[in-house]
This record gives sequence, C-alpha cells and structure tokens, in this order.
Amino acid sequence: MPRSQNKVASHRRRKRLLGQAKGYWGARSKVLTVAKHHVDKGMQYAYRDRRTKKRTFRQLWITRINAGARLHGTTYSRLIAALNKKEIDINRKILADLAANNPAAFAEVVKFALA
Repeated sequence: MPRSQNKVASHRRRKRLLGQAKGYWGARSKVLTVAKHHVDKGMQYAYRDRRTKKRTFRQLWITRINAGARLHGTTYSRLIAALNKKEIDINRKILADLAANNPAAFAEVVKFALA
C-alpha cells in the first residue's frame, strides 16, 4: 500500500509560511527553510515588542506630563502625588493628551490638584 503524504495540507502550510515571509529580502521570502527561520524570529520580535511598546508609551506620557507640569511651577512627581492625595483618577495617557492638546484644561487639573 502506498504511503499517504497529504500534499494538500503540506502545500497549504508552506504557502502560509511563505505568505508570512512576503516582503522579506532575497531567499528569506523564497526558500522555505530560510523563510521559516526568519518568520519564527520575526514572531519573537513581534511578541517582545508588543510589551515594549507599552513601556515606551508610558515614558512618553510621563515626559509630556512633566513638561506641562513644569510650565505651572511644579514637577511630575508632585503633581501625581497631589492627584493621588485628592483621589483624582486620571490616567497618564489622558493627562499627557491634556498637557499636549488642551493646556487650559491641564492648567485647571493642576490648579485643582495643588489647591
């Protein structure tokens, strides 16, 4: 009895992998064994950087809040401490957006927190 290879499934698997490698340079997008290694490595980078992105955005928000707070005569740490003391729950993303795009509203938040 001949050996069954299930060519349909293996062809689909190879096609999917080469589709993921589309846009890679040279053999990385053409040769299955080379593409497999680079797709796997790319997936590792994607997994890692989805977490790193959260860190870098938080750093950006803190920098923007600090710059806005210094315009009003205080620092980031004093502003956050005052907000926590008054139990004002505004996250850093919203605070940074206010500091960058709506300085009047940010000034009101700072004035209320420090009063």
